[in-house]
Amino acid sequence: MSHRAPFTERRYVVPLVLVTSLFLLWALGVNLNDILIPHLKRAFGLTDFQSSLIQTAFFGGYFLSALPAGWWMRRVGYRWGIITGLLVCATGAFLFIPASYVRLYPFFLLALFVMACGQGFLEVGANPYVTTLGPAETASWRLNTAQSANSVGAVITPIIGATFILSGVDANVNPATLSAARLQVFRATEAGMVRGPYLVIAGIFLFVAFLFWRVHLPEVAEGEADQGGEGRGSSASGGGTGVDAASAGSARETGRSRRGILSHGHLVRGVVAQFFYVGAQVGAASFVIRFVEHTVPGTPDALAARFLMYHLIGFMIGRLSSAGVLKYVSAPVLLAVYAVGGILAGAAAVGGSGMAAVWMVILLGFFNSIMYPTIFALSLEGLHGAERKSGASLLVMSIVGGAILPAIMGLISDRSTIQTAFLVPIVCYAYVLYFAVRGHRPSIAPSAPVPATA
Repeated sequence: MSHRAPFTERRYVVPLVLVTSLFLLWALGVNLNDILIPHLKRAFGLTDFQSSLIQTAFFGGYFLSALPAGWWMRRVGYRWGIITGLLVCATGAFLFIPASYVRLYPFFLLALFVMACGQGFLEVGANPYVTTLGPAETASWRLNTAQSANSVGAVITPIIGATFILSGVDANVNPATLSAARLQVFRATEAGMVRGPYLVIAGIFLFVAFLFWRVHLPEVAEGEADQGGEGRGSSASGGGTGVDAASAGSARETGRSRRGILSHGHLVRGVVAQFFYVGAQVGAASFVIRFVEHTVPGTPDALAARFLMYHLIGFMIGRLSSAGVLKYVSAPVLLAVYAVGGILAGAAAVGGSGMAAVWMVILLGFFNSIMYPTIFALSLEGLHGAERKSGASLLVMSIVGGAILPAIMGLISDRSTIQTAFLVPIVCYAYVLYFAVRGHRPSIAPSAPVPATA
């Protein structure tokens, strides 16, 4: 089938729209971390490494929840798996309320960890589900389009954070100069600023869980997922392909027991690429505000947060434009182009100064835009049924890069400068480039013919 194949079948439009709303929703949890880092750093007098533990707790939750989420999805299906994730997310968001009263930094980390576990369930369910709702050759296009909703949420989040979290206390106040009594008042005020936003977020998670409970979300059968849009069409026509699909399914089961999921070399390389990409993306966004304040001294947090918004606007523009571009440019080629762009922009940020360096960090947002969904879709090519869900779990586990690499950036910053720490994303983009050029190619033949992505 050509690249002009339909985006998805009509009967799957409503499920696709509903699941796409999740991509918008989990942007709130992920991207508010970039606001929490400078906020809690100032409130608790943290080092860059200590403040980066926010991402360690959050993406550590993603890592630890991925395999249980994959098991749960296989047991109860996508619909109830997603509802489970939404309820866990709501619980984590509610934990910010007692954390703001106790005012212990580890309590905030616990709340983020629980919230991330729920979002891990959403990622494991939503990403592969979207790739099955249409022809296999448009999977990258469909997933990039769905992820565009995530980028819209990413742009909105810094505005919410700067308005309701970073604007609480005079930016000129230096906590180190305050008396013990005034420091307690300062920390109580700063901690209290997170209650409203996270209470609203918890309510939204519960409302969306209610929608998934009430609205019918058809479960894609394994055979349907295996064959993509073409398999469903053949089945509907009553042709003989159903027997062929059954035979292929039996052969795949035998192959799985013999080879195992890790025998798919391109999946393994995709997991590594996703680890590095997520680490680069999270690390860059986490320290945009810190980078601005370092290269342009005297910039207050609320103003520096605007540059985080610009970074994420670039991310959104890249996501929105990629869906159209992927109709004419293959996914691996576009991924390679963006990886080269990330390397060049990162090098300019490390070697530059002032606003010129800041704009290079902002530009990283654009180059980050297509990497996650494109790596995800390329890594799952040739995988079917249970293998596809297991592969999705491994790819979500690779999000642990967002827990490890920002912490490494924080350590480098504490011992050198935040500008030097941006060498880490450059190394990450180099591996993504390798994956785009060579690593995405399957090392073993797929168990059923799968057309080229995009």
